[in-house]
Amino acid sequence: MYSWRKYILAVVAVATAAGFGNIKSSHRHIPADIRDAVADNRFDTSIPSFEKNDGKIPEPKAAAVKGINKGYVEPVEPATPIEYVAIPGGKFTMGTTSIEEGFEDAKPVPEVTIKTFQMAKTAVTVAQYSECVIKGGCTKPGTGEYCNWGKSGRQLHPVNCVEWDQAQAYAKFKGARLPSEAEFEYAATSGGRNQKYPWGNDEPTCDKAVMNGNGGYGCGTNSTMPVCSKPKGNTAQGLCDVSGNVWQWVQDKYQDSYKGAPIDGSAFEGAGSGRVIRGGSFLNVVAGYLRADNRSLNEHGSRNNHIGFRLVRSSR
Repeated sequence: MYSWRKYILAVVAVATAAGFGNIKSSHRHIPADIRDAVADNRFDTSIPSFEKNDGKIPEPKAAAVKGINKGYVEPVEPATPIEYVAIPGGKFTMGTTSIEEGFEDAKPVPEVTIKTFQMAKTAVTVAQYSECVIKGGCTKPGTGEYCNWGKSGRQLHPVNCVEWDQAQAYAKFKGARLPSEAEFEYAATSGGRNQKYPWGNDEPTCDKAVMNGNGGYGCGTNSTMPVCSKPKGNTAQGLCDVSGNVWQWVQDKYQDSYKGAPIDGSAFEGAGSGRVIRGGSFLNVVAGYLRADNRSLNEHGSRNNHIGFRLVRSSR
């Protein structure tokens, strides 16, 4: 089931796509990526068909994958391997007790035990992903507005416009996996510290995160940025872009609370409405979206331009 904030966002997106531009939500966390996607005529804003009684909320199509870029450049196989960072295990309180609007699905707060693991220092880059495509282990990402695949100068940007299944295929190719939601939050708080962001509690700015700021998307670049462009926003362990640049797929299915969620650091794989994404992106201007305890979701088959992923490995 969608939490109320996800329900509101979907209704606002569909209403805007249908032309009801004066409909407003009292919710302060309307994501820039949804708002701009349905307001921009470069995107497919048609309303998908659905049965009247199926109980599901329609989602605007992620038109970032429509069409092929002119001047398409095929990425080349990289020489840079994935660099992993050791994340010591421990216990931490996941979620938030805050009564702030938009964090209803980050409760109740469980105490979770995390085993020591290794997390990739960066999100997977275009160059790294291209190795898997060239060797036949992965399919190509989508191309289109804000997608990095096939665009000159984007080799070191995070690969985006990839489905959850494509992220899984790449993880298998590299002998790794996607992080659980608990592992991601633990790493994003520099090992379970009581802080809102990887760097502490100061609200995000373009000094620390690739976000919607300095006059536009991606801190004014109108795109993502190369990974590790904002070292002041790194975690204490040295992880880059855990907040901002691209949202990141994790293993878990989305549920609208932590009731019944695993407390051993593993992923939730029960019934759910989609796959969890974490971290916020270059499109987000609201600070709450970049918080370590913020949760969002997307259908696993979506190739959205604000979503990428990173890998983890279990320590032996």
